Amino acid sequence: MARGGDQSWRPGESDGQPEERTAQNSRAKMVKETQYYDILGVKPSASPEEIKKAYRKLALKYHPDKNPDEGEKFKLISQAYEVLSDPKKRDIYDQGGEQAIKEGGSGSPSFSSPMDIFDMFFGGGGRMARERRGKNVVHQLSVTLEDLYNGVTKKLALQKNVICEKCEGVGGKKGSVEKCPLCKGRGMQVHIQQVGPGVVQQIQTVCVECKGQGERISPRDRCEICGGAKVTREKKIIEVHVEKGMKDGQKILFHGEGDQEPELEPGDVIIVLDQKDHSVFQRRGHDLIMKMKIQLSEALCGFKKMIKTLDDRVLVITSKAGEVIKHGDLKCVHDEGMPMYKAPLEKGTLIIQFLVTFPEKHWLPPDKLPQLEALLPPRHKVRVTDDMDQVELKEFDPSEQGWRQHREAYEDDDDGPRAGVQCQTA
Repeated sequence: MARGGDQSWRPGESDGQPEERTAQNSRAKMVKETQYYDILGVKPSASPEEIKKAYRKLALKYHPDKNPDEGEKFKLISQAYEVLSDPKKRDIYDQGGEQAIKEGGSGSPSFSSPMDIFDMFFGGGGRMARERRGKNVVHQLSVTLEDLYNGVTKKLALQKNVICEKCEGVGGKKGSVEKCPLCKGRGMQVHIQQVGPGVVQQIQTVCVECKGQGERISPRDRCEICGGAKVTREKKIIEVHVEKGMKDGQKILFHGEGDQEPELEPGDVIIVLDQKDHSVFQRRGHDLIMKMKIQLSEALCGFKKMIKTLDDRVLVITSKAGEVIKHGDLKCVHDEGMPMYKAPLEKGTLIIQFLVTFPEKHWLPPDKLPQLEALLPPRHKVRVTDDMDQVELKEFDPSEQGWRQHREAYEDDDDGPRAGVQCQTA
């Protein structure tokens, strides 16, 4: 449209015309306000490509998944991009500011939410549809019970994909990336196969030419560092802080430390704690459980025992003389269990299950037995009559009479504490 000597610039008169460049070069002097430009960190004379690049960088940085507390800032960034990315809205904003946009002169409907803008920006373009974020990477980290008790920092070496610094994730020279002619940029190919008379089947496969990328780069234009892959492999050392009181199977999240990919927010690295078995203690919640063997004399006459804790202290526990400890009895020491996660000064309970070891056969000469019996509680006497059958006890062989199938019904369960825990303090 010829406009003669009229050098003024009006909304809607810049589509594809040389005057658009003149107006854009002088935009810095003509805009009414610069708030939206300031939000994106660009000048009023910024090109559409510069605006798009600025939005992409800020949107990834302040996305709610990455910065949950920056939701309002993410919203402002999305609103600014919504206006400045649309030529007509941008012209109206430059002339009338934010008030002109609010008065309904935008000429096109707004997005329903900032996430709509984000999804549209990152959701595809010329390549096949894919998730906005990369896949999470899960690693197991072996830890001891001492590590979970005391806390520890461990270094973990990871191999990850990072955006190629040479080509900045383009894959080759600028302008060398072109839409795949075979799949038309979709990344997928559709084949029609006849499976019967008048019956056809549609099969969708990954494009063999671009391998699902929707674009291709000529071999001579590919980046010499990444070979057109857009990413390179890099070794990354991360420090995993295992806090006091953490549990087996607990996850530690490293946000955004997964593989990088152009126009895709990296996934997370998730570290899963894998606790090794301990030779002395078992953990149940905040409590520690251990078994302690004592002699019959100790069970009857009292004892002093030492316990080495997971932080290398020594506890001395005492059973008073005359306080009989039965086989399987449970005692406990308060505040000597596991530290509580996020409150390490508070601890659970140490539970001790006592296993009384009885003497071997014939440990005492027969002539001494009456003296021992006189010291022990009286035995229960049985009156034997003629109509009773007296039998003799023999050693039992578990391999006889299919005992193996039923032995668990006769064995004591020594795996854990039973009801009625008694407590004492060290």
